[in-house]
Amino acid sequence: MKHYRVLAVSTPYWKPKENYIQHVIDAVKGKIKNGDIVTVSEKAISTAMGNVIDESVVKPSRTARFLAEFWMPIIWGYVLGPFCHLKKETIQRFKTYPKTEGAKHKQVALEYAGFLQAFMHGSEGGIDGSNLPFSYVSLTLSNATEIATKIRNNIKTTLRKAVTVMIVDTDRAYSFRNFHFTPRPRPAKGIRSHGGVLAYVAGRFLKLNKSAIPIAMSGDKHLSIKEALHVATIANLARGYGAGRTVWDMAERFNASLTQVTWEDLAKIDHKPIVIVRPLRGKYLR
Repeated sequence: MKHYRVLAVSTPYWKPKENYIQHVIDAVKGKIKNGDIVTVSEKAISTAMGNVIDESVVKPSRTARFLAEFWMPIIWGYVLGPFCHLKKETIQRFKTYPKTEGAKHKQVALEYAGFLQAFMHGSEGGIDGSNLPFSYVSLTLSNATEIATKIRNNIKTTLRKAVTVMIVDTDRAYSFRNFHFTPRPRPAKGIRSHGGVLAYVAGRFLKLNKSAIPIAMSGDKHLSIKEALHVATIANLARGYGAGRTVWDMAERFNASLTQVTWEDLAKIDHKPIVIVRPLRGKYLR
């Protein structure tokens, strides 16, 4: 495996309808070299594009209420949580899963991610509410490769640097030898998307190697899928979790309920949606 130097770049919080390409240009100017890999958070891009849903206006179905009132607290709280070797704190959160807000969230998962994804305990189909205020959640990108290419071309035109752009997500890919799979949809080529909750349970129960997920790549530099998984993972470690890894962590940080965190709260946090990864010949640095 190659060695890399990693630089996480702080930026202002990206709100909906902001120019994420200009944010990237401003952030990496003077910091990148030819051959670098510029990784960008899928959630940050999706939020800036306005690819978000306000769950407060959603009307849950019976299936969504079943998932919030029974499946999450009972099945995840007492069966699947321990089976998947999840932390006690995480399992306790399942047992007290919010019925009203949870049912609305599960309805969004059913509509935008599908049945098997909705049975996940979180990040159903890549839907994520962490680092978003109130009842907002972000959706996955349907055209991630096109966006990565657009960012790369703008960097080349504006900054005169030839880089590879990788859009990444904190969800997990699982690996068994040369077979890589993930529960979430639309990962980068070479990672199979299978089974939703079934893939997650299998990966966790078997304690397979797990990595952050490359969603799309654009550049002249060819990365093997194994190398791309490694780059996504070290970039994820350098990036951190902003206001919190989960909506529960975020709410605790601001001493607020799950739906009371504001845009102003999030703007106070150090956000690092961009991580520059530089291949090295010498010693590994991070």
